[in-house]
Amino acid sequence: MSTATEAVQGLTSEEVAARIRDGLTNAYEETTSRSALDILRANVLTIFNAILGAALVLILLIGHWADALFGFVLILNTSTGTIAEIRAKRALDRLAVLEAPRAHAIRDGAESEIDVADVVLDDVLRLRSGEQIPADGTILATDGLEVDESILTGESDPVRPQEGGRVLSGTTVTAGAALMRTTAVGAQAYAHRLAREARQFSTVRSELQDGTNRVLTWISWVIVPVALLLIWSQMRQAGGLSAAIESGAWRTAMVAGIAGVVGMVPQGLVLLTSVNFATASLKLARQKVLVQELPAVEVLARVDTLCLDKTGTITTGRIALRDVTTPDGGPADPLALAALDALAAGGDANATALALREGLPGIEPARVTAPVIEGLVPFSSRRKWSAVVIDGITWIMGAPEIVLGACPDDAPHRSLALEQVREAAATGARVVALARSEQPCGQSGADHALPGGLRPAALVMLTEQVRPDAPETLSYFRAQGVDVKVISGDNPVTVAAVARAAGITRSDGQELTVLDARELPTTADDPADLERLADAIAEAQVLGRVVPEQKKALVAALQARGRTVAMTGDGVNDALALKHADLGIAMGNGAPATKAVARLVLLTGKFSALPGIVAEGRRVMANTERIASLFLSKTVYASLIAIAVAITAIPYPFLPRQLTIVSSLTIGVPAFVLALAPTDQRYRAGFLKRVLTLAVPAGIVAGVGTLAARTWLWGAALPLEQITSGTTLVLVAAGLALLTLTARPLLGWRLGLVVLMGALAVLGVVVPPVRRFFLLAWPTSTTWLIIAAMAAVVVAGMEAVHVARRRCARPGG
Repeated sequence: MSTATEAVQGLTSEEVAARIRDGLTNAYEETTSRSALDILRANVLTIFNAILGAALVLILLIGHWADALFGFVLILNTSTGTIAEIRAKRALDRLAVLEAPRAHAIRDGAESEIDVADVVLDDVLRLRSGEQIPADGTILATDGLEVDESILTGESDPVRPQEGGRVLSGTTVTAGAALMRTTAVGAQAYAHRLAREARQFSTVRSELQDGTNRVLTWISWVIVPVALLLIWSQMRQAGGLSAAIESGAWRTAMVAGIAGVVGMVPQGLVLLTSVNFATASLKLARQKVLVQELPAVEVLARVDTLCLDKTGTITTGRIALRDVTTPDGGPADPLALAALDALAAGGDANATALALREGLPGIEPARVTAPVIEGLVPFSSRRKWSAVVIDGITWIMGAPEIVLGACPDDAPHRSLALEQVREAAATGARVVALARSEQPCGQSGADHALPGGLRPAALVMLTEQVRPDAPETLSYFRAQGVDVKVISGDNPVTVAAVARAAGITRSDGQELTVLDARELPTTADDPADLERLADAIAEAQVLGRVVPEQKKALVAALQARGRTVAMTGDGVNDALALKHADLGIAMGNGAPATKAVARLVLLTGKFSALPGIVAEGRRVMANTERIASLFLSKTVYASLIAIAVAITAIPYPFLPRQLTIVSSLTIGVPAFVLALAPTDQRYRAGFLKRVLTLAVPAGIVAGVGTLAARTWLWGAALPLEQITSGTTLVLVAAGLALLTLTARPLLGWRLGLVVLMGALAVLGVVVPPVRRFFLLAWPTSTTWLIIAAMAAVVVAGMEAVHVARRRCARPGG
């Protein structure tokens, strides 16, 4: 290639400068569609923050600072959401398709090393083995160039571009060298165009968050009118607006209205949901699993279809030596093994040589003396063979069609060897042939030529290396009822063989269904194509020859049939599919583009981490369902009490600080503990329905019981502090009764939690400083009697709700 180098002068300094002025450089920087300011604005400027923020300002202006405790939850809630989203944004901004830090450009007739970003259009670059190609280009000259395009195409076999051939950015030179002229740089390069869609901001679709947000939207339509109605009723109770202003009773009316608002807003629900997700993320981080968006741990618990890329995902991306046999199927003789050992040690770094180095010690019998190497011809992708001379015998190793094709037709076992190669290829194995000759290698021009008199000596069987933990993990998903599909750009026969080796089977025990994706639609833009694609892949387990855009279409087709899809991958060719799947999972050794797009990254590349993620997802879902029931029941009873007070124009029975102690003991502290509790409950669809069927009737029971207690205490002509204290304790009893339903089974720490919260409620009226702060009074005997009677009623009502739900949940119930 030295002649070509001399003939190519490359761009001049003036031409480079002109292209830089025109912006035709390889510099590429693209941010996500949302800035940190946008994220902060979205988390701060919400309807609930506006309502609670206004309530906080009014409380502070009125002077009742002790009633402003809910402000801390407001701040925590906003900061938690903001930090989580900025973390996700930064992960997206770190997307980098190219890993090569330097390029070798020929300019003004001389070669120089430059930064990848400084490459310009029409630059002449030298490509070297082991380096990544920094831009799209055309080959000017090649010296055995081999390129690994699996990161873009999924095809594991290297390609060998010839002069005039095209190479793409993001691919890697695995052998040889070449000169290329860039034809597309920066944003126009193929790898960047493929990844551009993947960089756009999106969030994980979370059933928990969707259900919670839907309820919060419903509540937002109720809070403001009820709060205004409540304030108006309190003004009316004080003698009207004018009288309330003159007497200063308007302050009490405002505090009552704010208490109603604070009671109706489930301000801790979003916070504890985020804490639940964050705790799961920390646990998974210890297992070397990076969670790039918090709700991702929930999604894997809902997944019913797992799509796997082959190369680098269920395989290690390397090939392994399976066996060495003679052409008739018997074991290879020691001389052949010695020759293979010498060829593997001959300095080549290609995949075959590495596989031989690692695998031969397990096959090769011990030799007394090492062979004396008298000559060596290194491997060339142009020749497709290498040679070694030992004791006057020339051993040739290379592609079967070349090595066996050079053997005479009457050579012993030649036909058997060719048949063995065909049979092995049908199983997806790669085969390398070894032949021997008593003649030396010849010369063909400036290169070596195969010797005459070649005879088949051995067949080397190679196979892709399946990750050791893949079979066990895939068996776990099969037991969980998850449909596993292997989607690859490789040959369908090869993909099917790897799938079998990884333990992928059909549920009915029949042979795997294998499809060639070239016979399927490439995109799903047309509804007819989407339907055809969905029909074709419904029962398939293996799809080969899949192009990157088609992987995205396959995900869309599965989702169109109601499937929750997880997609794993490691190359840029997987980025679009990972982006559009319900959950994208990247391997830790994958391309930066893939890792930044994925919701989960297995940093160690171990499949065995996936069951742990499923367990965390189940814990998050089960525990969030528990705490959501607590928070939403509070919204129901607070709304019911507010509406009843507004209609009857009676004094509101609580201050904001009293509702704070109720919320803390029956919801806040217990919910925090329950959110972190272990559970092995499997995922069940219908999160929102189950939450509402408990929260609504339980909230009604609590609200009605509290209002009844207030009416009874008022009718007993007790002082206002006794009425407030008694009503507060009845509401605490109702909250604890609901807690016993959500915390079941009531054993061990769960029972202890309920008892502790009840004891703290009693201490709140026993300890004088606490009692004074919350404006409570020590109940009289009459008050205690009413509290006990109404607490018994609400506990019985909660049990009735529990029994009714269980009966309705039974089939036919």
